[in-house]
Amino acid sequence: MFELMLMCPQDRVESLSDALDALEALSVSVEDADAQTDAEVALFGEPGMPAPKDGWQRSRITALFADKAMAEEASVLLLAQDFFEGCEVLGLSELQDQDWVRLTQSQFAPVEITPEFWIVPTWHEPPAQARQIIRLDPGLAFGTGTHPTTRMCLRWIAAHPGFARVLDYGCGSGILAIGAAKFGATMVDAVDIDTAAVESTELNASANGVQLRAGLPELASGTYNLVLANILATPLKVLAPLLRAYVAEHGHLVLAGILARQADELKEAYAPYCQLQVTDSEDGWILMTATP
Repeated sequence: MFELMLMCPQDRVESLSDALDALEALSVSVEDADAQTDAEVALFGEPGMPAPKDGWQRSRITALFADKAMAEEASVLLLAQDFFEGCEVLGLSELQDQDWVRLTQSQFAPVEITPEFWIVPTWHEPPAQARQIIRLDPGLAFGTGTHPTTRMCLRWIAAHPGFARVLDYGCGSGILAIGAAKFGATMVDAVDIDTAAVESTELNASANGVQLRAGLPELASGTYNLVLANILATPLKVLAPLLRAYVAEHGHLVLAGILARQADELKEAYAPYCQLQVTDSEDGWILMTATP
């Protein structure tokens, strides 16, 4: 395979990417041409905040082609187009054959939640000290155990086992629901607005040998001894009355996806329903809980 590398200004990225796709590029990636320099500018904002810019001032586009002839033809055709003005071809190079599956897998190692509780990809053996594991591979839905918010929720679950009814609201990969089931929950409902997340949760639950119900939000009903929601601060604030209504008397509400600076916002949003407190923190993220 061969890589065709191009440079273009922000306003040409979409046109150039579409053209490369039409020229049968196997993949097209875009990155900041000024990354790791003094000219680097952050493109993505913090969770719940708009991006500071629509794109980088200069972007490096890399297109992958099946053979050299296709890459060279694409280069010639692009140079002749009016929309290529202001862009340039940086080069063409052969991509060495690699075991891409093994390379991808090498980037995902077992994740420690507690010394005895680990998230382990299927291609790894569990650590010797692991007494409880969740088998989980990277997929389409959020939640592989690598993010601080997920780890904090799982630590809380491990420290509070045995709930009768559990609701995982915004389940993503289903990792929190699976964790609750692994730690003795009798009945677990996992809901998400994304059907891909629902499917992912069902597959991951089956792979881990646990029983749960997964579906769209209307699946949730009644009250639960534990309600988990690892989303983001803005939707958590909107969902405050709904999530509180799902918590049974003397039950627990566990919220994550919250930056430390957003703690007061969440406390204010939930004040009419319960008193939130920060019970864990990691890398600028916090876990907030309440017992209404």
